Amino acid sequence: MVNFASKLTFGPATADWQQRLNVERMRQYRMERARKIMRKNGIPVLLEAGGTNIRYLTALRGFAYPMCRFVLFFAEHDPVMYEHNGYYHMMPDQAPWIKEWRPARSWLTGACGIEASQDEAKQFAADIKQELQSRGLLGEKLGLGGFDGIAREALNAVGIKNIVDSRATMLEARSIKNQDEIDCLKTAAAIVDGVWYRIWENLKPGIKDTDLATVASAAGYEYGAETAVPGGWRTGPNTFDRAFHQSSRIIQVSDLVYGSLCGLIYMGYGTCTYRSFIVGRKPTDKEKDWYKKVLDRINAIIEEIKPGKTTADAAKHFPPASTWGYKEEVELLASEIGHGIGLGGGGSSGYDMPIINRQWSLKFPQVFEEGMTIAVESREGERRVGGIRLENMLVVTKDGAEIMDRFPRDEILVAPR
Repeated sequence: MVNFASKLTFGPATADWQQRLNVERMRQYRMERARKIMRKNGIPVLLEAGGTNIRYLTALRGFAYPMCRFVLFFAEHDPVMYEHNGYYHMMPDQAPWIKEWRPARSWLTGACGIEASQDEAKQFAADIKQELQSRGLLGEKLGLGGFDGIAREALNAVGIKNIVDSRATMLEARSIKNQDEIDCLKTAAAIVDGVWYRIWENLKPGIKDTDLATVASAAGYEYGAETAVPGGWRTGPNTFDRAFHQSSRIIQVSDLVYGSLCGLIYMGYGTCTYRSFIVGRKPTDKEKDWYKKVLDRINAIIEEIKPGKTTADAAKHFPPASTWGYKEEVELLASEIGHGIGLGGGGSSGYDMPIINRQWSLKFPQVFEEGMTIAVESREGERRVGGIRLENMLVVTKDGAEIMDRFPRDEILVAPR
């Protein structure tokens, strides 16, 4: 039997009379968590340009263009934030917890030409070298993340050669959330519950799948999302296997419909949920059977997720790829899966740890720990006929995994409501 996480007793508004989301505690936890893992891995400094990792390390958000802003983050010193033009001038008094600011040198992913890029990167590398030298860290291991080969070559040219990928360190740091991070995800889940309800009300014959994207985006912002998402809507014959979405297809009576409300952001933390509907009629026994298989599968996986158990224990409940006539597990990658959720909410920002699937987990298991947050998703159907999908957001407690999203999950919902 699966369990649901406790509901929040507060909302996104600030109050003096109630303990609510403590953003200062969350900032401090993330910085100290990163430093703890850096020390463990023998990495005294990170140079990070990935947007979600910058936010984890500094609590700053900014211009999303690649490599236009970055942070030099130290295990034993205050971070140095290299910020993009107007942000550099406008943000220091808005974020007093960051003491040192520099203008960020960028070659705009090479659009200025190779010679200009290399010249700018040369100045960038000289700046980084000076900061490392002043702290006695030149020659020490530097974790680099989110930069291109031009940056790495420039750093090497000024003598910064002890470079490792920051990815493993950041994934390990981000894998365990504190209560404030979990509360951010619970708030995002509550917002998404409302978006699903709005979809349920509006899903009817004659509208297009692109209309659902408009409904989802508007509802997400109305209910308080930092960033809303249009959702990935598959309808009728496009529901199995999961592939392209928003084809402007007109929805008809008897269509199966599912969507992905993944990456709706609250305080940087993103959702990952799927639900399934049927338009204008009740599901057939065959369709009910598809859904029962998926629901039973996800429930079995959830029941395996406990501190000390591993992803191998959970992954055995996913059927092998041969179940659908596929030759390799890679043909199911990201369709039959559990994955960590956190800042950014997957998509272009990537997943958090751990990953649950047959492709890797049976051979390379990862241990579940209290404080992990995970989404589990699965699907069933028949190609070009129809299919269904379900995904839930979980938090790992000392007693096991609990579901954070509350929109109905036990059956295919008949739409419109």
